[in-house]
Amino acid sequence: MVKILENINLKPHNTFGLDAFCDYFVEINSIDDFLELLKTEVYKKNQKLIIGGGSNILFTQNFSGLVVKNNLKGITVVTEDDDKIIVKAAAGESWHEFVLWCIERNYCGLENLSLIPGCVGASPMQNIGAYGVEIKDVFFELEALNINTGEKRVFKKEDCEFGYRESVFKTKYKNHYLITSVSFILSKKITLNTSYGAINSELEAMKISTPTVKDVSNAVIAIRQSKLPNPKETGNAGSFFKNPEISKIKHSELKNIFQDLVSYSLPNGNFKLAAGWLIEQCGLKGYEYNGAAVHSKQALVLINKNNCGGKDVLDLSDYVMQKVFDKFGVTLEREVNII
Repeated sequence: MVKILENINLKPHNTFGLDAFCDYFVEINSIDDFLELLKTEVYKKNQKLIIGGGSNILFTQNFSGLVVKNNLKGITVVTEDDDKIIVKAAAGESWHEFVLWCIERNYCGLENLSLIPGCVGASPMQNIGAYGVEIKDVFFELEALNINTGEKRVFKKEDCEFGYRESVFKTKYKNHYLITSVSFILSKKITLNTSYGAINSELEAMKISTPTVKDVSNAVIAIRQSKLPNPKETGNAGSFFKNPEISKIKHSELKNIFQDLVSYSLPNGNFKLAAGWLIEQCGLKGYEYNGAAVHSKQALVLINKNNCGGKDVLDLSDYVMQKVFDKFGVTLEREVNII
């Protein structure tokens, strides 16, 4: 029987480590738990917020309603042949632990996404990505339950409408489904992607010339640990802003003014800018506001440096966005969900 708790502090359930209370809180450990919860008066009469690891949420106030923590667990092999394997992971599994599970078995495809905080269920919602790899590259399908009816639905890749840190679960189906599992199609033949970012440099520093899947994962972990704060030590939600996309014309204008502009050409002819670089050029690295701060090693990350409130982080993000717009005429967009 599901146990619904009242007046719970969500500080342990968000990686910013912010105090925010909810009226009701419940953990879902099985699909039957959720179907049972659907029938309760608390569920029927309150607004609902479904969370996993709380790694992409900024609570700026208490939540008036029911918070449902997706705690579904389990990893299974769906099917495999000599080349490929499809692995299904329950939504409540730790993302990094799942990646390590795959690496231990030499399944290739997720190694560049090592050490990303959060749970498996959030990975397709955000279309998480790092070092040249996104979820859409290895996604097979996901299963989800309608939060009003409990009806099961299977979403194939095309159903998810993946974009840059986007999917239908952040747009037209936001707050419509509880994701229960995600299946990934991985390679049993080693094809590594080491060209993006500092992976090759890190492998050279590790004196590795013919890397394994585990070597690439270790390199990514080392890079991330060198510049990103550990949420268990310093509250944060990873990258707070998306890297903005601009037109070719706007890119030419900026390049004329800022010769060292960090940018990447896109297949559609536009350019993607490095949001962290833009913020750093505004002199905001390490900038503090009411206990919130821009991380001193990676300006893309906002941190809870000294027991700040969620509103302080939000206000700091507004200030950062304004400074970047004033200097570059570029509008940053938050990646983090604001509650």
